[in-house]
Amino acid sequence: MMNIRPMTPEERKYSYSQSQQLMMQCGGIGYLRGDFATNGKEFYSTWFDHNKSRNTTEFKAVFDEAINSLRDEIGILKDRSNMISYCGGYPESAFEGNYCKEYGFRADTENYACLIRCNPNAGDYNFYVFPYESKWLDRNIEKARQGIRFITPDYKELFRIPDGDHIQITFSDGEKADRACRYIDECHVEVGSELYHICQFAEIMERNGNTVIPMRSSLPEKCYGIMPSSGEIIIIRQGEQGYNPTDFNFTNKADMRRLVDEVNGKLGVTKAQEAAMLAGSLFGWHTPAADPKNYDEDGQPVKPAKRKDRGDAR
Repeated sequence: MMNIRPMTPEERKYSYSQSQQLMMQCGGIGYLRGDFATNGKEFYSTWFDHNKSRNTTEFKAVFDEAINSLRDEIGILKDRSNMISYCGGYPESAFEGNYCKEYGFRADTENYACLIRCNPNAGDYNFYVFPYESKWLDRNIEKARQGIRFITPDYKELFRIPDGDHIQITFSDGEKADRACRYIDECHVEVGSELYHICQFAEIMERNGNTVIPMRSSLPEKCYGIMPSSGEIIIIRQGEQGYNPTDFNFTNKADMRRLVDEVNGKLGVTKAQEAAMLAGSLFGWHTPAADPKNYDEDGQPVKPAKRKDRGDAR
């Protein structure tokens, strides 16, 4: 018996090739890549091993049965037209892949989870199937929800980012580089293609005179805002300290607010994002104030929940 549903945003990250370390951590076995040929009706596939010790006789039998079911019964891997039809029935499965729109599904057997990434376009590989031992995958996803910590060498937390988000490193010569980060465990992180203990990474950054800020995916590349001190309309860009002035010239604050709301609305920027962008540009992108989750829908800071006295204090 196999259950299939659209992948969650968290699961989508695991439907691409991972490092050996991450594959071991989350129960990865390998992946199947295939296409339907030019006519859209063939089935050509290639298997790539990641962990031969998990590629057991039991797994091979289950995986073969799962692929056959996805082709014959469910139909998503039958041919291109069936894939297009199936994906079209689940609009929530669509997401922006590395270079085009893709569709993601998770198919579960008793002990394995297959993450299926579909691209129905002719001329491309049409599907990737990444099987995992489900208990390992789900455990890793659950732990990764705590985020990736970045600290000082003496273990003071600077900020956290979600698994898969980016950081920007500014080197001592002023050069900048963005690096994707993946959660390994609470004390280890992949930065780009390198594995670090979080304290080791902090020590390297300090020793080399580098600085690190989060490039949160929850923030837009740019937005408009109103400078509190001068009341002027400004442009804020993620990761940049300070702001750029604009040519907008209003004397009425209500008109200024309406214009900023209008242009940010066209950019898809919420008031929470605007508030976080303004705070980041003024006070530093590593601060909690530069994270949209700390604001409500009106862009007002969310008050921390009061701790309840359990009545057993000593």
